[in-house]
Amino acid sequence: MNKKTEEFKQRAAGIAVQEKQAASKSRLVSWLRVAVFLAGVATAWYFFRTDNNVAGGVAVLLFYGLFILVMRWHARLDYIYQQLRLLRKLNLEEAERLQGKLQQFDGGFTFVNEQHPYTSDLDIFGQNSLFQLVNRSVSSVGKAKLANWMKAAAPVDEIEQRQQAVAELAHPSQLEWLQAFIAKSRHYKHQEESSDKYLAWLRERDFYRSRPLMKVLLFVLPVLTIASLAAWAYGYSGYIVGFFLAVQYSISYKYQSIRDEYYENSIAIFESMRSYTDQLRHVEEHTFASPLLQQLQKKLSAAATKASAAIGKLATIIDYFSWRLSTLMSFFLNAFLMWDFVWIYRLERWKARHLEQVLHSLEVLATVEALTSIAAYQNANPHFAVPEISHKPFDFDAVQLAHPLIFTVNRVANDFRMQGAGKTIVVTGSNMSGKTTFLRTVGINIVLALMGAPVAAEKFRVASVQVYTAMRTADNLAENTSSFYAELKRLRILLNMTEKEHVPVFYLLDEILKGTNSRDRHAGAMALIRQLHQRNASGLISTHDLELGAMEQELPGSVENYSFNSTIEGDKILFDYTLQRGICRSFNASKLMQLMGIAIEENV
Repeated sequence: MNKKTEEFKQRAAGIAVQEKQAASKSRLVSWLRVAVFLAGVATAWYFFRTDNNVAGGVAVLLFYGLFILVMRWHARLDYIYQQLRLLRKLNLEEAERLQGKLQQFDGGFTFVNEQHPYTSDLDIFGQNSLFQLVNRSVSSVGKAKLANWMKAAAPVDEIEQRQQAVAELAHPSQLEWLQAFIAKSRHYKHQEESSDKYLAWLRERDFYRSRPLMKVLLFVLPVLTIASLAAWAYGYSGYIVGFFLAVQYSISYKYQSIRDEYYENSIAIFESMRSYTDQLRHVEEHTFASPLLQQLQKKLSAAATKASAAIGKLATIIDYFSWRLSTLMSFFLNAFLMWDFVWIYRLERWKARHLEQVLHSLEVLATVEALTSIAAYQNANPHFAVPEISHKPFDFDAVQLAHPLIFTVNRVANDFRMQGAGKTIVVTGSNMSGKTTFLRTVGINIVLALMGAPVAAEKFRVASVQVYTAMRTADNLAENTSSFYAELKRLRILLNMTEKEHVPVFYLLDEILKGTNSRDRHAGAMALIRQLHQRNASGLISTHDLELGAMEQELPGSVENYSFNSTIEGDKILFDYTLQRGICRSFNASKLMQLMGIAIEENV
């Protein structure tokens, strides 16, 4: 167990003590709420029973007010308790991530795209993925923003701005604020559908614009209905009340599907709106030093109404709209007050005043959530390097580079550097020696660097590039495509991409053309390297074929050989997973087959 893992567990244990105290206090106030209710009922009953109706009415009002105050007090205490519970769980999750226990976390499966230039080969999304390791967001907007950063390199100036923001948020002095922000979103259930889809739906709806008479009836009918009801109580005809109730019922029946559509779409996003309100308020009230965070914070207060207040109004509207859930209450509210139509009207007024502001605010929130995810990742791994972004073409220089998804205590790290366009590093090695893992190590750390995150290295410098991989090509029975043809299609995309001179492509190719015979494979691989040598591209190719190593003499300075080696001691194959200069000196396929029970003739 490393130091940081122990730190998170100790922090969780300390929070657990506070959580227990908060739970006790919340339970105590909960019983107080019951006591106030019972005392109110008993007091009112006593006064009414003795025909002291004035005192009974006063008692009802006083105890009702006291009950509301105690109920709100209990709600605040319960929120504090829930926040502590979530913080304790959050710290335990941080410890589990450091131990490689990623199965419980969201893998971002909705972002999986087999056609993407690199995400599938580099385990960016899915089970045991980078997304599981880095993401702390619960909201759909935060997850989508972080996923987009993982799928595409940011401009250099933006990377540097993110690094400054992450450094501020990841500082130990900001840990309380950082974890509180992450925990706040977990009080609520978030829909998988993004909130901006709801807001886009709301933008398209305008019930009252095409029905001006309905707006008049909205204000007139409830008044007339209540007035006729009062008149009926004083002896006037009840037919008038019946008439107005019939009119309201007819209108409600006519627009039933529209009312349901407004409600069902709105209630689905209610929990998210409450979460966004809490998170935005947390950001608005903090003081930031980095330029990016200050800029984001200013956007939240640019309008007359703060972003948290604007979204809070929407949550309140949806909350009142939800009173229709009670069948009895819904009947009376809609029969006398046109309740659903009132809140549809309020929704459309809110839209006119705040929709554009909220759309921009959610974009800000998504960015802050993505930054806090990276900051939490950096805080948990303080020994990771903050990358330097180079302006030299294909500059790559790493000291003690490791794979962030390998969690063994004795994780092997390697030094590696290359620079310039038209370079190919040929990595040879025996089976299971680590050459493919090394390619993924290089790739996943470039992805981290170019999204503004720390990397698993002591030092790291990289130029801005487009990463492209061809590693896990497989056949497709539905498309009648063999694995070899699928790989050719993948390489065709690479060649098309490198034809664009302004896009520097960094490729990582594992055992290319493995689906054909040795002669064609050698010839094809050499031809591909020669072709890429002429383009704005550089990268690494792993292979078993020592023949590719000969290209170091054919293209001196452009092709270099590196290797991973193994040694055989008796029935054991030993790997050191250390990158070495030159062609691989040892192979172990025969020994591996012998260990699996396949008889190999010694003289073969």
